Amino acid sequence: MNITQKMNDGILEVIVEGRLDTSTAPQLEKELKSSINNAEALVFDFSKLDYISSAGLRVLLSANKAMLQQGKKQITITNANEIVKEVFEVTGFSDILTIV
Repeated sequence: MNITQKMNDGILEVIVEGRLDTSTAPQLEKELKSSINNAEALVFDFSKLDYISSAGLRVLLSANKAMLQQGKKQITITNANEIVKEVFEVTGFSDILTIV
């Protein structure tokens, strides 16, 4: 998995490539912890994400909770493929997160 972060006007964009699963979720979690406090909004670009597991969903849920506890906007997911969108639908994450 590759992770690229870009900060622009308080919006942290996180581009995730590959698979977000049990073996890679800790890497994303670690990177978010070091940068999420400086963000007013958090946007994930999943255009290059092939797969997300429950471990990846847990990281997203934790990030969303952290943002809301800081009084900031909930996270936004962009460019997810149909497989990832289906996971969000089945798990109810589409009701929790902003998916565009």
